[in-house]
Amino acid sequence: MVQLFFDGGGFMWPILGIFIIGLVFVIERLVHLIKGMGLDETFAHNIAETIKNDSLNNAISQCESQKGPVANLCLSALERADKGSGEAQSALENVGSIEMASLEKNMTWISLCIATAPMLGFLGTVWGMIQAFNDIKAANDISPAVVAGGISVALLTTAFGLVVAIVLQLFQNTCLYIIDNQIVTMQKSATAVLNSIKDNLKK
Repeated sequence: MVQLFFDGGGFMWPILGIFIIGLVFVIERLVHLIKGMGLDETFAHNIAETIKNDSLNNAISQCESQKGPVANLCLSALERADKGSGEAQSALENVGSIEMASLEKNMTWISLCIATAPMLGFLGTVWGMIQAFNDIKAANDISPAVVAGGISVALLTTAFGLVVAIVLQLFQNTCLYIIDNQIVTMQKSATAVLNSIKDNLKK
């Protein structure tokens, strides 16, 4: 396997560099997303019950003691609850937008690595084909062994670029799955807390 890498030529190194950069962004995203997975809509429902028991300050304290998008979302609404449900909803929308942007941060860089790796692989293959045909011309020999040897080496960069893209795509899909679940959880949590605030204000 290592020998195949070196046989692929100079284009293998930038593809490897893209793979490493992509992995760095993937690891950063996974660590960030996993940290925010500790709380789900159950936490929001507990906060909602606390609000219904006229314990707004206790609910705020519970949110402040936790970390993650759900806790931040609930806290933003609770801090504006005394100014009316409209202010609380506005705070939820603003913080929700910020939290969603935070969840999706650096995902575009992963997509860029996924797109760039196979393109560099194809470029390496074209370059290798040019060199292979130049070698055939210089050797004045078009035997199958000479032609196949040059082409097989040229195709290594394409294969490596595709492997890198596939691996990074799998990691990206994992991140997107977690992000989608987090967004659904945030929406359910926001609805539960906002309804509790509205009910509390009607008392």
